[in-house]
Amino acid sequence: MRRIQAGSALSAFGLGFTVPYLYVYVAQVRDLGAATAGIVLAVFAMAALVVLPFSGRAIDRRGPVPVLLVASVVAAVGAVAMGFASSVPAAVGAAALLGAGTAVLQPALATMIVWCSTPVGRTRAFAMQFFLQNLGLGVGGLIGGLLVDTSRPGSFILLFSIEAAMFLVLAAVVGTVRMPGSPAFQDARPSEGGKRGVRALLGHKAMVQLCVLGFVLFFACYGQFESGLAAYGTEAAGIEPSTLGIALAANTAVIVAAQFLVLKFVERRKRTRVIAAVGLIWTVAWLIAGYAGLGHGSQAMATAAFVSTYALFGLGEAMLSPTVAPLVADLAPESMVGQYNSAFALVKQLALAVGPAVGGPMGAALHGPYIVTFVLFSLGITFLAVRLGRQLTPEQNQPSLAAAKPSKVVARHLPEKETATV
Repeated sequence: MRRIQAGSALSAFGLGFTVPYLYVYVAQVRDLGAATAGIVLAVFAMAALVVLPFSGRAIDRRGPVPVLLVASVVAAVGAVAMGFASSVPAAVGAAALLGAGTAVLQPALATMIVWCSTPVGRTRAFAMQFFLQNLGLGVGGLIGGLLVDTSRPGSFILLFSIEAAMFLVLAAVVGTVRMPGSPAFQDARPSEGGKRGVRALLGHKAMVQLCVLGFVLFFACYGQFESGLAAYGTEAAGIEPSTLGIALAANTAVIVAAQFLVLKFVERRKRTRVIAAVGLIWTVAWLIAGYAGLGHGSQAMATAAFVSTYALFGLGEAMLSPTVAPLVADLAPESMVGQYNSAFALVKQLALAVGPAVGGPMGAALHGPYIVTFVLFSLGITFLAVRLGRQLTPEQNQPSLAAAKPSKVVARHLPEKETATV
C-alpha cells in the first residue's frame, strides 16, 4: 500500500508541473493561438472520455498493474511529445496521448487500493491518497512556477520532461507491487449474480444514484474552480487575477490541514450524512461568493469572502475523499471493481467537461443567476445523498459497523453438521 500511495503522489507531483500552464504554453509560448489552445484542452478531456469506458474491463480482466504500466508509458510519451510540439497536429496528438494515459491512472490506482484494503481500512487509504495527491499537485505547481519562463520554450521542455519522468517512476514503483489474488470482501459487497458489464452496472440502483450524485458534486465544485467561479470573481467581485492563485492556495491548504482532522469525524458517521453535510457547507460557500460579488462591502471584504469560498470548498473536499471513492468500491461486485471505478471516473470527467461550458458564460455575465443556480445544486447534493442512503446496507453506509460485528465468514463456510455443533 505504501508503494501505491507513493507512486500516486509522484504522478500528481509531475502533473502539477504542467497542468496550470498548458493553455499558456500552447497559446503563447508555441504561438499557436488561443483557439488552438482551446482545442488542445478539449482533446485532452475528450481522450479521457474515449478510453475510460474500455479501461475498466481491461483492469478487471488483466489486473490493475499491467493497465497502469501501459497508461504510465502512454502518458510519459504524451508529455515528452507535448514538450516538443511546435505545430497544431503535434500539440493535438500529444494532448490525446497525455489525456488518455492520465485518465486511466486514477481508476487503476483506485482498484489497487481496493484490492489491498478492507472496507474498514479503505476509508483511511483513500483519504491518504487524496492528501498526497493534493500535496503533490501543490508542490509540483509551486516548483513549476519557479522554473517556467514564457520567453524560453526550453523551460517548458524541462517541465514536460519532469512530468514524463514522474510517470515512469510511477510505473517503476507500482511495477514492484505484488497484488493479492483477490480483494478482501465482506458481507457489505453485493453478489455478482449472472450479469456483468454495463448492463449489470446500470441495473444497480445504488450505483446509478451514486453516479448522479457524483456528477452534481463535481459539476458544482471542480467544474467551476478555473472557469465559472474565476470569471465570477474577476467580473462581479472585482477580484485581481493574482487573488485567484491565493484562493486556490487556500483551498489546497485547507485540504492538507483538515484531511486527517475530519477523518475521525467521517469514520464514525454514515457516509451519506457526511455527503449531505458537504452539500450544506458548499451552499454556505456559494452564499459567501454571492456576498463577494453582489454585496456592497469594501474590496477587502469581497476578497476575503472570495478566498473563504475556496477554503470552504476545500473542507468539503476533505470530507468527500474518504467517503465517495470507498463507497464506489464497496458497491462493486468482486469481478467489476475496475469497471465501477472507471464508470465513476467517466462521470467525473463529464462533469469537468460540462461544468466550465455552463459555468464560464454564466459566471462572467449572469452573476445573480449563477449564484442561485449553484446554491440550488449544492442543496441538491444534500437531497441526493439522503435519498442514496435508503439504497445502502448499514455496512455500506457505515463500514465501522462491520468492524464492530463478529465475523460470520467462518460459520458461513462450515458444513451443516459442524455448524449445528458450533
